[in-house]
Amino acid sequence: MKVVIASDHGGFRLKQEIMKQLESKSIEYEDYGAYSEESVDYPDYGHKVGEAVASGKFDRGIVICGTGIGISIAANKVPGVRAALCGDCFSAKASREHNNANVLALGERVIGVELAKMIVDIWLETEFAGGRHERRVNKISDIEEKYRQMGK
Repeated sequence: MKVVIASDHGGFRLKQEIMKQLESKSIEYEDYGAYSEESVDYPDYGHKVGEAVASGKFDRGIVICGTGIGISIAANKVPGVRAALCGDCFSAKASREHNNANVLALGERVIGVELAKMIVDIWLETEFAGGRHERRVNKISDIEEKYRQMGK
């Protein structure tokens, strides 16, 4: 599995911890920034990760900002991205099993490091269940296609 990870300044410290965790589990990843706590704009990083995942260059992505909200909104603007903001283990598991989320969003200022690590582990280990959930995920793709055809 190949993972792309990025944050803005508000998620920089948590990103550093998550990258250590990925390394400890021998999970291949690439860091798309930010590379310091200097102020940057979260949409730039959500967009980069979204494009990298949607293109197939990476299997999954992780995005982090202060709350996880803004960066997840930005990532979700990329067709083919299903970014899920998770602040608990149940949501992390369900986002993979039921929604086939391919980008995980975290908020450094709203969850602790240890909980974030548990969420990442569960999210990376959980497979999409398919079945009845496949139909629903396909409906999300149909919505994207509708607006793509409209040129929006």
